Amino acid sequence: MTGPGRVLVVGDVVTDVVAMLAGPVAPGSDTPAAIRMTGGGQAANTAAWLAAQGVPVTLVAAVGADDAGRDRTGELTRGGVVCAVESHRDAATGTVIVLAGADERTMVTERGANLLLSPGHVERAVAAAPDARHLHLSGYPLLDAASRPAGLRALAVARECGLTTSVDAASAAPLRQVGAEAFLTWVRDVDLLLVNADEATALAGGTEPAAQARTLSGWVRRVVVKRGAAGALWADRDVTVDGPAAPRVPVVDVTGAGDAFAAGLLAAWLTGEPVPAALERAGALGAAAVGTPGARPPG
Repeated sequence: MTGPGRVLVVGDVVTDVVAMLAGPVAPGSDTPAAIRMTGGGQAANTAAWLAAQGVPVTLVAAVGADDAGRDRTGELTRGGVVCAVESHRDAATGTVIVLAGADERTMVTERGANLLLSPGHVERAVAAAPDARHLHLSGYPLLDAASRPAGLRALAVARECGLTTSVDAASAAPLRQVGAEAFLTWVRDVDLLLVNADEATALAGGTEPAAQARTLSGWVRRVVVKRGAAGALWADRDVTVDGPAAPRVPVVDVTGAGDAFAAGLLAAWLTGEPVPAALERAGALGAAAVGTPGARPPG
């Protein structure tokens, strides 16, 4: 096996305001919850979990020139992430309100400075990382018209530089808004696409994971359909591999579990581990995240 090389992760940095609900939301009234603030953002979380596994990683993102932006960048740097993060005076760092129950979450999002991620910023970050081997793009930049040029340029410049690429589809509701065909056209021929069950349905229709994976593998080189505790399914244009069920752990917080899964998968796949082992490693890291409060590695 070879080392994974440097991974460039492109996408969002936010402050998560997480409300762990004690029960169903009572509309128009009060719902008890344990509330905390923490670093978040799909790209930032994935970068943090990669760094925790010893993978050299650079985060390419945008924040506001505010306390939140400085805090988010500082905590990522302390966690071992190289931050190619630009700060902008004319926007606030993004914020997400997460309403989290035992096994699901609902997010209320203000993307803020993340919308100012630019193609030029991405190009400069890639040029400054000659040791990069892979670029991982959070789907969020593609799902908003303001940041879409940066997301598309990230994939294009990665190909120009000979990097492998992966995309996390991010979120089912905005996928439905932009449309499956548009999104799949933007990510056509990426080396790896990650989707959860809802995102797979939004992009491929149906409900059967193997059929969804086969449909999506007609657009991209490889696809992984995440199925929570049931494990994950890998498909490329030749084979389908059904991974093991995720380890059972007490659920503390599902926020960021998919980002941890992505980091575990990339860390294994980029070092040449066989697909079943890569899926098992990804599932174990995702389970570790579910059993940990917050979206980032502990410590």
